[in-house]
Amino acid sequence: MLIVHIADITMFYAPASGGVRTYLDAKHRRLDAMHDVRHSLLIPGPGPSAQHANGIYQVPAPPLPFGKGYRFPVRLAPWCNVLRRLKPDLIEVGDPYLTAWAALEARRKLDVPVIGFYHSDLPLLVSNRMGNWFTPNVEAYVSKLYGHFDRVLAPSQVMADKLRRLGVREVHVQRLGVDLATFNPEHRDPHLRAELGIPEGSRLLVFAGRGSREKNLPVLLDCIGHLGRPYHLLLVGSNMPANVPENVTVIDHFCPPAQVARLLASADLLLHAGDQETFGLVILEAMASATPVVAVRAGAFGEIVTPAGGRLCRPNDGLAMANAVREVFEEGVYQLGAQARRHVEQHYAWDSVVNGLLQHYQAVLGHQPLVRAHG
Repeated sequence: MLIVHIADITMFYAPASGGVRTYLDAKHRRLDAMHDVRHSLLIPGPGPSAQHANGIYQVPAPPLPFGKGYRFPVRLAPWCNVLRRLKPDLIEVGDPYLTAWAALEARRKLDVPVIGFYHSDLPLLVSNRMGNWFTPNVEAYVSKLYGHFDRVLAPSQVMADKLRRLGVREVHVQRLGVDLATFNPEHRDPHLRAELGIPEGSRLLVFAGRGSREKNLPVLLDCIGHLGRPYHLLLVGSNMPANVPENVTVIDHFCPPAQVARLLASADLLLHAGDQETFGLVILEAMASATPVVAVRAGAFGEIVTPAGGRLCRPNDGLAMANAVREVFEEGVYQLGAQARRHVEQHYAWDSVVNGLLQHYQAVLGHQPLVRAHG
């Protein structure tokens, strides 16, 4: 029996990681359960030498200062050595930094295909932090790097179009998924409001994520200002604002998925004002929790928020967002939430996502079909 060995390599893996780690963990569990597929995951870890357990290989890399657990690989050799020792049939790259070049070097030695998954918009990230001076150089870098891969996957059509405009070929949309058991309306807790000191009968709005600039949290605060009582906003995640109105509650730290799932399922509506999202996993998590969504019409949100599960509004406009919130409550949050849950069950279950990935792997490997994942 032929066993296909797939290796993922990325630096985007830390205790407080977001969508990339969620994707890799879900994928690792499902591929590991398949008889004809072996899956290895290479991530940064403490030194002095590589360690591994259960198919996860920690390659020594120094911690990023103030990086919340992230480590930044600086030496190519340790990553190349692990890949050469593993001898995978296919490598998938999850970031545009040193690990990507390690995978390409391994391809030269092992003669195996390499797929690049473009999880984050690197030119946009750099321009947000350093200004537009570097944008042409970063775009040229992305074009060169992703032009080397045998196939490039993007989590949304918006991202795929950006890559194609940079001249990258062989770009395919591969959407991410959501854990339907973890994010589930069954986790709704009627005691949450009392626990957090939120008045009973409040219309509870929630945002969960990092409090970074591109999330546009001032728009959410402007929105709740227009709404007033009985609406109440819950902000969940690291780097949240400290000075907020009385009808805003802040949980200012990273929360594990089970805790986020309880909060999402217990809220009436998710708000998201970020206008630069490459996918927006928390939106799927809310919809899976039977919690409808109001988000801005920007980035990838137009591809995943449907009228059956929420509303889109004009970006950077707190009043427009407030009006969309009122519209959802007038239509019926519970009806929209139930529709949202059905939508993600049909389109975003992780088993379906992994089956899509297997088809991409089959296309670049070019031999008999890989085993399909089972639910």
